[in-house]
Amino acid sequence: MTPTELSTDTHPAQTGATAERGAMRRVLSLHDFRLLLVGSSTSLLGDQFALIATPWLVLQLSDDPLALGMVLALEGIPRALCMLVGGAVTDRVSPRRVMLVTDIVRGAIAGAMAAIVLAGAVEMWMLYVFALCFGLISGFAVPAQNSMVPTLVQRDDLQAGNAVIMGTTQLAAFVGPTLAGVAIAASSTSTTGVGLAFGLDALTFAISAVTFALMRTPRAAVAQAEVARLWESITDGFRHLWADEAMRFVFCLLAAVNFFVVGPLLVGIPLLAHQRLAEGATAFGVLMGAFAIGNLGGYVLAGATRSPSGTVMRFIILGVLTGYGVIVASLGQITHTWLGAVLLAGLGAGNGYLAITLFTWIQARTPHQLLGRTMSLLTFASLGLVSISQAAVGGLSKWDLDALFLLSGGLVLATTAWAATSRGLGTFTDSLTQPATQPHHDLEET
Repeated sequence: MTPTELSTDTHPAQTGATAERGAMRRVLSLHDFRLLLVGSSTSLLGDQFALIATPWLVLQLSDDPLALGMVLALEGIPRALCMLVGGAVTDRVSPRRVMLVTDIVRGAIAGAMAAIVLAGAVEMWMLYVFALCFGLISGFAVPAQNSMVPTLVQRDDLQAGNAVIMGTTQLAAFVGPTLAGVAIAASSTSTTGVGLAFGLDALTFAISAVTFALMRTPRAAVAQAEVARLWESITDGFRHLWADEAMRFVFCLLAAVNFFVVGPLLVGIPLLAHQRLAEGATAFGVLMGAFAIGNLGGYVLAGATRSPSGTVMRFIILGVLTGYGVIVASLGQITHTWLGAVLLAGLGAGNGYLAITLFTWIQARTPHQLLGRTMSLLTFASLGLVSISQAAVGGLSKWDLDALFLLSGGLVLATTAWAATSRGLGTFTDSLTQPATQPHHDLEET
């Protein structure tokens, strides 16, 4: 980005698609925003190869759903715990610096894993160590990455900026799993394809690190007293979030849905492909890619339209949650890859639209000096509890895959009933029509 400060100028009143196109043009004209776009989408493309390679390698080495759940949990639980510290560290230094360091370290870890797999020396204990190390570092990277866009664009352009970043990365998330599934299936051996996938992941981390090194982003001028103690920093962020009824509702909703849906999907989908779909690794990639392309459609819709009114948003939230429950419960009956892809694409579309809307609302509602900590707490609700869920469902999926999907869907429908009767839903939807009360703080160069 050429400018190094957020402008406080307002733009002439515009309506509908014209205003949204203007916001898109403004964010894409920023040099540092374009670097962020290239770095994040490239890195995510590599991550999608690793996302397919890791569970497939576990199943090839052990053929054990419980082992798969343990590997995913070993990566996810440390990531969740470190997110809370990572958010405070991000507020103390800067998102760009955190991302630069974590990309370098994760690239080295992925490169080492690629070398081990290609050498034919990989063993299960190595996958456990890889997952643990990768999760620890990712715990610092996730809140930093989620805090980047507000430091680069004006408040009025936040939704457009989030839609561009998340939409482009979801395009990578669509292409990556599909290509990875085909590449692994087409390799002379599955482990050769897996090793190449890890190697590509390492390369994309290197490219991403270069883009962050070229950026010169601003950060909030935070009083040192506010971040003097790490634990105090974390608890301050949690107190701010919990005291806000609307934010508290969103936090609990994200925690419940991700615990009941994402964990079972990340364990259940590779097992579904491995055990029941003829295409194997290719089917796994196609299913994950379908969910990603659905998310992309939701992102594009959210970025191209104005935020809905409170009443409309209420129906969207409850409708998407109901769709979650029904679709997830039905996955156990899937015997054709194309049908699973259609259902997951529909699920992703609703998820993508809500993700952009909620993400932008959270960023605009949060004081800038608390942004890293707040995003780390909400990311913990979004991703952290998934790890515990993965470990829990590993044993259940080994016993009965159909029961896993039915239980998951039923719990989501129960969450929908809670949300529909919760006062927090009304507080949240009412806040959509109110002007943001937390202005961005002045920024200074890092």
